[in-house]
Amino acid sequence: MDFGLSEQQQLLRDSIERFVQDEYAFDARRRIVASEDGFSRAHWRTFAELGLLALPFAEDEGGIGGDGVDTMVVMEAFGKGLVVEPFLPTVVLCGSLLKLAASAEERAALVPGIIAGDTLLAFAHGERRARHDLGHVEAKAARSGGGFVIDGAKSVVLGAPSATHFIVSARTAAGISLFLVPAGTAGLSLRPYLTIDGQRAAEVTLAGVAVGGDALLGPDGGALPVIEQAVDIATAALCAEAVGCMQATFERTRDYLNTREQFGTKIGNFQALQHALVDMFVELEQSRSMAIVAAVHAGEVDATLRRRAISAAKVQIGKSGRIIGQTAVQLHGGMGMTDEMQVGHYFKRLTAIEQTFGDGDHHLARFQAA
Repeated sequence: MDFGLSEQQQLLRDSIERFVQDEYAFDARRRIVASEDGFSRAHWRTFAELGLLALPFAEDEGGIGGDGVDTMVVMEAFGKGLVVEPFLPTVVLCGSLLKLAASAEERAALVPGIIAGDTLLAFAHGERRARHDLGHVEAKAARSGGGFVIDGAKSVVLGAPSATHFIVSARTAAGISLFLVPAGTAGLSLRPYLTIDGQRAAEVTLAGVAVGGDALLGPDGGALPVIEQAVDIATAALCAEAVGCMQATFERTRDYLNTREQFGTKIGNFQALQHALVDMFVELEQSRSMAIVAAVHAGEVDATLRRRAISAAKVQIGKSGRIIGQTAVQLHGGMGMTDEMQVGHYFKRLTAIEQTFGDGDHHLARFQAA
């Protein structure tokens, strides 16, 4: 397998890394996280201008037609800067749902707004008792006249506080279905909160939410395979973001060891600390290789092959993230636990990534089943 990037992908990576370096310094990120929206609208417009929001969509819809490796390049760069803009929930996850489930007319109504940066989406799917089972949906959608009435509750909906539209999963008489619900619809309420890693999410309640028949995305009752594939695509992107976090954590730890002095010498000269740094590097490179494999297989039609690749990467990412995060904090000493040190924030993000879309135990069982 060729692990090299094309010239176009290298240019994409370089442009995003320059943006992160210029606009996403640690103090600037802290201000963005503390803002009312929890992300920068100006940065979101810049993403639109750079064409990042058009990445996964077909060219005839105004998009770029990028694949999983293109998304990997973007997400890895975002991981290095701990970018908090809702690219994953809007563009990767919900964008995939639209590509896989929505009709051409439905995509034509939504995709231009996403590409322009005006439309932000959130996928309201996870429920409190579902754990990581994508087929566990208790929310109900009952037919009423020519439309549906949706009742249920969704947990940890990423990007929900800023979303203009929600893609909601609910169980109809035919099975699991997807519905497009605009924010502000009567009966739709949010309890937003800040997650441990600086992201924004919300608990979403749907109480008698009435939608028309045109709100149904895809066939009635046929949404589960679409959800599984879209979540796999998002999981591959998340693995790439984790690699970016690990890369930045490793580099900051290496630089700290080459700067901090103890007993009249740089602590990076101590052999035991050098060994720990080498262990971090090994975990980083193993994770990078698995993230590339996941990105290549993200668009795989064969569900078995796709699941094996995605789950194998997620297991490796979870293990390596813990090792790299814990080692970085330990090598920084007591300062590694403080809010003023960047490595602690990277470790928080890696911890959140491990739990998102299934933890290591879930994906190990899924790999075995596949």
